[in-house]
Amino acid sequence: MGKYILKRVGYVFLVLVILSILMFLLYNLVPSDRAYSEARESANALPKSTPAEIRKNYQESEYRKLQVKYGTETKNLVVRYLRWIGLFPKASINEQTLEINPTGGEFDGLLQGNFGWSYTQNKPVVDMVKEPMKNTIFINIFATILALGITIPLGIKCAVKRGKPVDKVMQIATIIGYSLPTFIIAILFIWLFVAVLKIFPASGMKTPGSSYTGIVAFFDKMYYLSLPLIVMTFSSLGGMTRYVRASMIEALSMDCIKTARAKGVKEKVVIYSHAWRNALIPIVTLVVGWFLSIFSGSLIIESMFALNGMGKLMIEGLQTQDYEVVLLMQMFYVIISLMGNLLIDIVYGFVDPRVRVNK
Repeated sequence: MGKYILKRVGYVFLVLVILSILMFLLYNLVPSDRAYSEARESANALPKSTPAEIRKNYQESEYRKLQVKYGTETKNLVVRYLRWIGLFPKASINEQTLEINPTGGEFDGLLQGNFGWSYTQNKPVVDMVKEPMKNTIFINIFATILALGITIPLGIKCAVKRGKPVDKVMQIATIIGYSLPTFIIAILFIWLFVAVLKIFPASGMKTPGSSYTGIVAFFDKMYYLSLPLIVMTFSSLGGMTRYVRASMIEALSMDCIKTARAKGVKEKVVIYSHAWRNALIPIVTLVVGWFLSIFSGSLIIESMFALNGMGKLMIEGLQTQDYEVVLLMQMFYVIISLMGNLLIDIVYGFVDPRVRVNK
């Protein structure tokens, strides 16, 4: 097992390096220059001003300082990538002669704890991500627990009652739920619970203007998050129920299950001990994958209900060209996904002894 894990860690590291290079190139090949943009704004220049015109309206020294600050004094993407990682020193500038020393600065990249700077919010990216990440994790974990608590018993029930009226009704319901896009479900639930029944608020995460603390603040937040949680849970019921049902049907058709029944083992033991254990292999992938989707930001739900989450933050970063925010979040998703794949393989070994991950 140890040798296998080491090999997988090496694979994860290699893939991480390759993907980091690709994503860095993707966002740095976009034709934009922070130094030029800031200089133009400071100089009150016309939108179509050229760099030469900017220099006339803005002190050459300040313009070059901005280039060094944002790392745009060089067009060498290899150097810029190594600086971003923290394996190459940043440039420095002599304020007297305005000469730039490409290696005169400090090492200040990811490895040194510098995860980027948000130009729109004028603060470190880490400070921007903290609160949205907490909200996204909370919302998705809560919705996932609710969904699993409903779909696992429901999927097992449908598999045991395969072909009977209960199973047929659930098949129709799950197909409808699986086919409807999330935003359609959200619109329908907003119409029902907000416009018609007037039970929940349409958006937001707390009562406007409130300053609640402690348990009151928690319940106020849960009241505003109730409708998004209901939508997320309902949206996942169709696919997850059908997945659990298919796994259980396959497990119930195995010879060992038939043997257990022939030996007179109680039906509940057959279903929940023998069959369920064999059905866990594909379900483990589903469950772990679902928890990994926590960090995808629940983009649609957060946008429709105006929730302060990672999905909303990523959309704003793309709209404002705040690429350091987007790049860090993408790297975080990649790391979580790669570690999740390793976790799935390890869990397989514990769920089913037949899986020998060390061979």
